[in-house]
Amino acid sequence: MGHHHGHSHEGPLHVKNNRTALTISLIITAGIMVLEFLGGLFTNSLALLSDAGHMLSDTTSLGLSLFATVLALKPPSPQKTYGFYRFEILAAFFNGVTLFMIAGLIVWEAYGRFFAPPSVNSIYMIAIAVIGLLANLLSALVLTKKGNMDKSINLRSAYLHVLGDALGSVGAIIAGLLMYFFSWYTADPIISVIVALLILRSAWGVINESVNILLEGTPPTINWLEVKESLQRIDGVRDVHDLHIWTITSGLDSLSCHLLIEESKNAQTILQEAISSIRDQFQIHHTTIQIEIADFNHETCLQAALPVHTRT
Repeated sequence: MGHHHGHSHEGPLHVKNNRTALTISLIITAGIMVLEFLGGLFTNSLALLSDAGHMLSDTTSLGLSLFATVLALKPPSPQKTYGFYRFEILAAFFNGVTLFMIAGLIVWEAYGRFFAPPSVNSIYMIAIAVIGLLANLLSALVLTKKGNMDKSINLRSAYLHVLGDALGSVGAIIAGLLMYFFSWYTADPIISVIVALLILRSAWGVINESVNILLEGTPPTINWLEVKESLQRIDGVRDVHDLHIWTITSGLDSLSCHLLIEESKNAQTILQEAISSIRDQFQIHHTTIQIEIADFNHETCLQAALPVHTRT
């Protein structure tokens, strides 16, 4: 009876703002990384070296995130009909994985220091950690104010990296104070392990969300059953099948489905109501809806190998 494919491939408007935020954050993070690495060598502090290693990962990840926002601005092509939006999700996944790796390295190094904690120049360590903390807070502020955190998992993963750096700096400051006042040098590896565990918690959230998008799972903010029930309530709709909801990239959700309608009803009227309902209730602007009548024989599309946006 009919088929509608209403959408826009121009890309989320937040991309350019995110690029500016990531550029500023990258410059700040790279500068502090060098400072903490040299400071860690000078003071013999694992907490500082761990944070510097974390910031090396962050510098790479921020650069990758920045590259992803540049690719996202490229227009679609016949070979890549969605453009390069998914590269943003790949960047977020990579960021989450690198956070796991860095946390593992920190715990491994801390394990050795538990049994033979070396002396640390705590005064210089504290000073460098304070500078690092202020820089991380500035970087986080830039990402929050100039970027669109709610609409970009890529930017959110970069933000978590920066917060991880800030936690590392706080940990280094606490460890430095404990060593300065109590000569408790075991505090250095202990604080490092605590920071590593906090990093792992943040990383898991990013990996879980990015994997769900890559597997074309239903966005966590959308209830699949509620969408189906909303469509079924439309006057003239007898059945809803082959309903698929997935995310192309952060802030750009898609939906496709088939509506079986009564023969006496106007297909275009039902189609328009369905599109408006999905847009207004669930903020999904990219919809593909096929209208069918009772005697229309259509095999249910359950083949997982077929991309959902090509099913007809």
